[in-house]
Amino acid sequence: MNTVIVEQPRPLVFWEPRVYAGELHELARVRADLAADLAGFAPDLVDTLQLCASELHANCAKYTDPGRAWGEVIRGLSMPDERTLRLSFSDSGGGGGAPCIPTGRTGQDWDRAEGGRGLLLVEALSTAWGYFRLAPWADLGTHVWAVFDVAPGAVPGGLRPFVFTH
Repeated sequence: MNTVIVEQPRPLVFWEPRVYAGELHELARVRADLAADLAGFAPDLVDTLQLCASELHANCAKYTDPGRAWGEVIRGLSMPDERTLRLSFSDSGGGGGAPCIPTGRTGQDWDRAEGGRGLLLVEALSTAWGYFRLAPWADLGTHVWAVFDVAPGAVPGGLRPFVFTH
C-alpha cells in the first residue's frame, strides 16, 4: 500500500492556542479572549464566533472528564486564507461520543430536547463544521471545528502570521 502525503498550506494567520479548564464557568473568559484575539474584525463576525465558541466550549466541557489530570479544553483559531476564519475546540476525552445533530425528532421531541441545539446553531452560522477523534484507540478527546466567511477587505491590517495570545 502506498502512502500519499498531502501537504496542507500554512494558515495565513495562526493564533497561539488557548487552554481552558473543562468547566462551564470558563465561558466568559472564552468569549472575552476571542473578542480580544479578533479585535479589528467586524463586530457581527466577532459576535457570531463568540456564540459558536460558547456552544463548542460547552460541549467540550460536557465531554471532558474532570477527573483526569488534563481535563482541559483547547481553543484554536486561524485564518487558512484571507476570506476564512477557522475556530476549533478540542476536549480531553473521557465522556462522550461523536458530536452530531440529532435527526428524527418530532416537534414535541425538540420542545423537550436538552441536547443538539448548539450544533444546529453552529451549522446555521458557519460555512462548514466537522470533527475528528483524537487518537480514538485511547479516547484522547474530540476536535470540533467550524469555518466562517470573512468579507473581502474586512481583515484588519497589521495581523502577523503568528499571534501570541498570552
